[in-house]
Formats: sequence, structure tokens, C-alpha cells
Amino acid sequence: MAARLIVSIVMALGVGAAVRPQQTATGATADLSRQSATSAMGATAERFWPQWRGPYATGVSKHANPPTEWSETKNIRWKVEIPGRGSSSPVIWGDRLYVLSAVPSGVAGAAAHQPRGGIPARDVHRFVVLAVDRRTGRTIWERTATEAKPHEASHQENGTYASSSAITDGRRVYAWFESQGMYVYDMDGALLWSKDLGDKTMRNQFGEGSTPVLAGDRLVIVWDHLAGSFVVALDATNGRELWRQSRDEIDTWATPLVVEQGGRKQAIVPGKNKIRSYDLETGAIVWESKGTTMNPIPSPVFGDGMVFVTSGFQGNNLKAIRLANAKGDITGTESIVWTLERDTPYVPSPLLYDNVLYLLKTNSGILSAFDAPTGKPHYQLQRLDGLPEVFSSPVGASGRVYIAARDGVTHVIRHGSTYELLARNKLDDGFDASPALVENAIYLRGYQNLYCIAHPD
Repeated sequence: MAARLIVSIVMALGVGAAVRPQQTATGATADLSRQSATSAMGATAERFWPQWRGPYATGVSKHANPPTEWSETKNIRWKVEIPGRGSSSPVIWGDRLYVLSAVPSGVAGAAAHQPRGGIPARDVHRFVVLAVDRRTGRTIWERTATEAKPHEASHQENGTYASSSAITDGRRVYAWFESQGMYVYDMDGALLWSKDLGDKTMRNQFGEGSTPVLAGDRLVIVWDHLAGSFVVALDATNGRELWRQSRDEIDTWATPLVVEQGGRKQAIVPGKNKIRSYDLETGAIVWESKGTTMNPIPSPVFGDGMVFVTSGFQGNNLKAIRLANAKGDITGTESIVWTLERDTPYVPSPLLYDNVLYLLKTNSGILSAFDAPTGKPHYQLQRLDGLPEVFSSPVGASGRVYIAARDGVTHVIRHGSTYELLARNKLDDGFDASPALVENAIYLRGYQNLYCIAHPD
């Protein structure tokens, strides 16, 4: 295809939501933690969109300035059809955009873009990697990573067989198709290595869709399912396994988050039973806490020494965790600064923009914004008229927040403590994949088409 904690004192919020601050943030050690993506990929990566959720894994670009308004006849630089179907979000480095798709064999026209996970006689699919010129929309290269019949179904209405997003660091492109394997290419499309971790067994055959995280030359993959879960770190240069830790978890879709604390990097992985942090070098558990709800899908975000982990299926849960003193079991300790137990996202990940944490309620167009360090609400349960269902995750740049919906409408709102709608933009396609923001453009991968929306040159 999203984090804070509870305290003994219940603060009455405007709509009755309970945020319980456990401790006032000290701030003294906030700057000791920093996201490793920036140091690993350098300042160049900050100008592009190299991974799921952008250069800082928060959904924010500090350099992009995309349009506020568009339509099928306004500010469309190009629009091209993408073969097959996928909710893989586009990633960008330099002048190239990379996107993954699953193309059913022998299926033509609109049917090739429709959900096929519930069809009893599953199709053979080509699992493809596309490199697209982001200036023109021209396909520079296309590679078929593998051709296979999926071993189990996907969600019959929402699932795809290419739900994970690619990753790039300007040296390699990492294409992850989960049960179909990892395929790593150089920037010109030459296969460098591949790795098969087996077949997942997903609960109710809901489908796969967890994207790995790249931290320097380490690739961290979460393999949570019904038949032997684990997290594994691979050497990103050759696929060699560096460490593996078993996990007492069922399905997890959230992408791990790598941060640096006290001079060591840790990979933070949500889970239904426990949220765990693993030492990136050794795989040893650094800290753990009580888990999220079932079906952890939103990816964590990090800022100013705090990690926010959330989920929203069969319950609601958000934990704001300060990393400075997080060691061992932190459940019920001062490391958990505040929590929220209602109106959290099911599919969309949160957006952390400056110190404002944006959350959508379940999969709906209902938005809340919180002061990230304290959990104090700026506004809550603001209905976004015309956005009935949202799977895509919000993104932000140039003082604006972009929220794309399944019916093709994107709301643009002003970033800040007060809600203000700036524009409501409608396109002919619908969107589950999340936008990418680079320079003066926003890139949207729809069910059928890939759009570049940009100011005129």
C-alpha cells in the first residue's frame, strides 16, 4: 500500500480523545538521535525521493515546491500508462523515477490494471521494474525480475502483487517483490544480485506489501507472516545474510525505521505483539515495548529524538517513544512520552512535518494534527470533504500537505497548527500509492497511469 503514549492523567481533548502524557519531554538529549537515512545517503539524497516516505522517511521534502492546483488539463507535465497493477510508490534519484508493477500474462486493456488477487485461477505475472525519465515520462529501461504464478491470493478488492516500493541510493535499485524475491540492479538496469527468502503465508490471504529499509550498506527486511516470522539484515552490495532474529509475530506490513542513537544505529520494527528495536550491526534487541494493534501497516516516523509508532485495525494505538534512555522493556516507563488510543490510521502512514504530526483516521478522509513533542492536539477529526477513502500516505513540502485519495481527488492544505484547505484537485485515475515530491513536481502513481504534475518550465 504511521506514534505516542499513555499516562495516568487523562487530558480532555476537543472531541473527547484521550492522550495521556507520561512525562514532560526534557529536550536535553533530543538532538542525540538522528535519522540514519540522511547520513547514509548524504545531502544529495535530500533533494530526491530515494525511498518509501521520502529522504527522511517522514513524508517530507525540504526542497520540493510542487503545484498547489492541477487537473487533467492543468499543470500536467506528462501522463503515461503503467503496465499491470501495483501500489508500489515511485522513488526518484537524479532524472530517473523507479516503480514496480505486476503484469498479468494474457490480460489486455483495462483488465490488466484491475485487482486480480481474488481470482481463483491465479494468473502468471511478470514482476517488472521500470526506470522512467522523470522529465518526459519516457521509459528508459524495463526489466522483468521474474515471471511466476503467485503461490497464494491477495486481497480481492485492494491487493496487488507489487505493493512494496523500490529503494535507490544512486548506486543501486532494490526491487522487492516479497515471496517473489529481491532483485538488485545498477542504475542502468544490469542485475547485480537476487535473493529468495521463501513464500509467505498471510492471514486470510490479505496479500503482501512490506518495504525494506536501506541504511548504508545494510538492507533490513521484515518477514512477518503465519509460518515463522523473522527480521533479517542483508549486505546490500551482494545479498549476503548478516544476521537474522526470529519474531513471535503474525503479519506486519510496516516498513522498519533506522535511526542513530548514542553512536549506534537501530532498526525499529512495529509488531502486533511487541514493538522492537534491533541493533543494526548485530541484530540484538536494544529495547521493546507492548505492541500495536493487529495488522500493523503504517510506518513509524522519527524527529527530535522521538519515534512515533501507530496502527488502527481492531483498535487504535499510537506511541511516542523517546530514544535517549530506551533500553530493555520500556513498557510503562518514562521512555513512552504520550499515547493515543483512538482515531489512528489503519493503512496511511503518519506525516511528521516539523513538529506537527498528521494522522488520518482509519482509511478515511478525517484528519488530526498534533504537537509531536507533547501530544497536544492542534485540531482533530477535521473532515476532508470529497475524500471518502484514503490508502495513500500524506506528504508535505513548501508549507503544504498533500493527501491523495482512492477516487482521484487530492486535497492540498496549509501546513501548521490551523486547518486551511488550499485546493481540491481531481484526476481521472485513483491512488493507493503515495506521492513523491522532487523539485517543482509531484509524482502520482495511479491504478493505471503515472502522472508528473509540475509548474510550467
